[in-house]
Amino acid sequence: MTITRQQRRAVRKRADDCCEYCRLPQSSSTLPFHVDHVIPLKHDGLDDTDNFCLACYKCNGYKSSDVGGFDPATRDLTRLYHPREQTWEDHFRLEADMTIIGITPAGRTTVRVLRMNDDAQLEHRRMLAELDDYPCEQAD
Repeated sequence: MTITRQQRRAVRKRADDCCEYCRLPQSSSTLPFHVDHVIPLKHDGLDDTDNFCLACYKCNGYKSSDVGGFDPATRDLTRLYHPREQTWEDHFRLEADMTIIGITPAGRTTVRVLRMNDDAQLEHRRMLAELDDYPCEQAD
């Protein structure tokens, strides 16, 4: 992996220091967010800025080198949400209780694979929402 310092800065700036999957702000975490290969190198992804996104440590850890999973509604093998090619609002909806709902096959699959609604994630988002620090507003 050969991500340059300039690429890291560009990815963080483009994401406005927000996780591009769950929309958690970097400022709410003691752990630095990761520059993630949307398409991992093992799947012939490139070390190109257009193949990078910013991901919190939980989203990045659960995603790992996955590029797809099974849609929980249809059980069809489905590609994960791609932040460079797709728009968050087209694939996800944020409920008042801070649950992230996938509204497309890619959205549902991503919510499931990245475990976006595990208890710890939900509690963290709820606390941040009370402080008016969630969700990050990102330019897609």
